[in-house]
Amino acid sequence: MEEKNKNSIEPEISRSPGQSEQIKAPGGEQQEQKSQVDVEIDKDARMWSMFCHLGGLAGMIPVCPFIGSIIVPFIIWQVKKDEHRFIDANGKESLNFQLSVFLYYIASFILCFACIGFVLVPAVVIFKVVFVIIASLRANEGRAFRYPLCIRFIS
Repeated sequence: MEEKNKNSIEPEISRSPGQSEQIKAPGGEQQEQKSQVDVEIDKDARMWSMFCHLGGLAGMIPVCPFIGSIIVPFIIWQVKKDEHRFIDANGKESLNFQLSVFLYYIASFILCFACIGFVLVPAVVIFKVVFVIIASLRANEGRAFRYPLCIRFIS
């Protein structure tokens, strides 16, 4: 067996299945490079995944308050989940987040009797809008997004 030259400038590559390659440069710096296994997600799947997340904002329409934010992502997820794994994963994530936010709304309204909820309700609304927009943008880019403070009802 040949011994590796310690002054070699070839990078060391470690690869885990299904993950990107970790390239360790000679200086010790690590860089990520997409492996050839990663496939670009098609435009249609990204669009429907984005709609799953944006559907959560339907509850802010006065016609269908609160419940609309659960029904719209649920319908999109049920109709499109078999077409692409990316749509299935984003639909589940969106639905889990909307169910979690619905519970946070209920808790905030109950805490209005203790005068704490008057601060929590607007905070929950801002939290929901900000993270739904972030998740929608990430889905449209073809990147996965995990909501913070999300209870995983559907796995």
